[in-house]
Amino acid sequence: MSVYHGGDVWREPNPGDVLDFSANLNPEGPPEWVRAAMLAGLENARYYPDLRQGAALAGLSAHLGLPEACILPTAGGIEAAACVARRFDGHAVAQPTFQEYGALCGAHRDVLRSELADYRPEPGETLWLCNPNNPTGEALPRGDVLSLLARMEAVRGRLVVDEAFIDYCPEHSVRDRVKEHPALIVLGSLTKVLAIPGLRLGYLAAHPSVIGEMGERLLPWRLNCMADAVAAALPGHGADFSRIRRLNDVRRADFAAALAGVGARVYPSDANFLLCDFGRDMRPEIEGLRRKGILVRPCGMFPGLTHGHVRLCVRTEGENGRLVEALDF
Repeated sequence: MSVYHGGDVWREPNPGDVLDFSANLNPEGPPEWVRAAMLAGLENARYYPDLRQGAALAGLSAHLGLPEACILPTAGGIEAAACVARRFDGHAVAQPTFQEYGALCGAHRDVLRSELADYRPEPGETLWLCNPNNPTGEALPRGDVLSLLARMEAVRGRLVVDEAFIDYCPEHSVRDRVKEHPALIVLGSLTKVLAIPGLRLGYLAAHPSVIGEMGERLLPWRLNCMADAVAAALPGHGADFSRIRRLNDVRRADFAAALAGVGARVYPSDANFLLCDFGRDMRPEIEGLRRKGILVRPCGMFPGLTHGHVRLCVRTEGENGRLVEALDF
């Protein structure tokens, strides 16, 4: 599987000097309690991780508001997606979206996200939906997602909802419905909002019958000692998640206004990134930014988007301003 990703700072001579707008991560870095949990987890590096993942399950259960029987901890959201893709056939992917769904599923049909209201699933089909969507940023309202679920259930299909960025708009989450709906599978990730992509901490939320089957398909020791410790430490930090969300809301609005001020069409976003259409081929500009030590995410490879589309992470006020100033118009 070969899919272009943002966040590839390792191609640069000095990764620590890169200003990375291509990966959608909390620009503040890991909160202090996450750092403390990681350090504490290192003390267990001398042992094999707990096969039952008891501490991680307890922490995720409290944080997500779900029974432990409805949760499967995974090494990032991508492991959860790969597990689902291997289990089922007959996939449909709501496009444009995260490229890995199609790559993992292999044969599939594309469904335009803008036409989901008229989507009619085939019998037994599995529909993949990213909410809020990557790279466009917008979230389907919770009611619309549940309407899609009803359509999938009517044909004995299933709905896979990737909520990797749901911490920025939790009102749209549908994970609380997995207990009653075996046809609903929710993928999640803690790496974005906590800025720990190198740690690989995600989860799959589903009906207990689905969790049991999926768990048998994954390798043991999925979470390393540090990821396990962070998952266990999640309870009690809801205020931190709320603070990160509120700060992002303010920064996103200011960043969108600044980008519109230099001529970009900025798409509405519920996440911590913005999709912009600059109205011209941005590939030379993207390379020029790279030479200045700034990485952005080109989006010309997504169905329905052009080489004028660029995805930008919402970073700090100063960093966002530096990017706007660096744009060569």
